[in-house]
Amino acid sequence: MKLDRIDIKILYELQRNGRITNVELAELVALSPSPCLMRVKRLQAEGYIEGYSAQINLAKLGQTLTVFTEITLKNHRQIDFARFLNVVEKIDQVIECHLVSGGYDYLIKFVTAGIGEYQTIMERLTDMDIGIDKYFSFVVLKSPIVKSHMPLTSLFPL
Repeated sequence: MKLDRIDIKILYELQRNGRITNVELAELVALSPSPCLMRVKRLQAEGYIEGYSAQINLAKLGQTLTVFTEITLKNHRQIDFARFLNVVEKIDQVIECHLVSGGYDYLIKFVTAGIGEYQTIMERLTDMDIGIDKYFSFVVLKSPIVKSHMPLTSLFPL
């Protein structure tokens, strides 16, 4: 399915506010409500919209620790990557995992209850013999800019 500028605008607005009413959304994208709703349903059916979720303010719940970890594997065969990912994807505290180019293989974002929990996770991972050669940890002190939406209108100008 080919997306047009209105589809991109719909996606942009929905990612910013998934609870927006169809009437409000239609007004923002310059459509009447019925065609707007049809487009949203089509975008959902085609898999452009994967779901809706609440953005949680972790600071309100209590103290957490965010750590970015660079991980280098000993070997670089497909089976090595698969074995590593099979374990890492099951860890709740892993929020993001990216295979990257450069001096290491993966960049992983952890959110834990504290440094002790992070250390326990990393010790368990290194003890499991899943191919980790080395890792470097970067503790986040402050996050002055965190955006929950993608710049769709810049990425896909129509």
